[in-house]
Amino acid sequence: MLVDGEKTGKIINACMKVHNELGNGFLEPVYQEALEEEFKIQNIPYEREKLLSVFYKGKKLNKEYFADFLCYGSIIVELKSVNSLSKPHNAQVLNYLNAANLDVGLLVNFGDVSLKWERITKFKK
Repeated sequence: MLVDGEKTGKIINACMKVHNELGNGFLEPVYQEALEEEFKIQNIPYEREKLLSVFYKGKKLNKEYFADFLCYGSIIVELKSVNSLSKPHNAQVLNYLNAANLDVGLLVNFGDVSLKWERITKFKK
């Protein structure tokens, strides 16, 4: 069984293959579709556009979010295609982790000349 570090490593490797093949400049949905194909090739278990419900004081709110991917049933993967990642992008992944009650997420940016990613956790580094 793979530990989180090995799982995130495999996910990042898949992202690198997509970025190496497509380069930068496409919109996020193109990378999402290509990454789904790469996950299939590398046998990385995933759910695409994973529905995340938000609760307030035990009551489910009407507003729902969709994470780009949930991999291995435990790692949120959020894709971006922007010039650079910013604090709101990190906050988005952290909010997804809280909504899903998970500890590890990857924020991946295909919008730069080289692939950029950040590992985000709910607990202190």
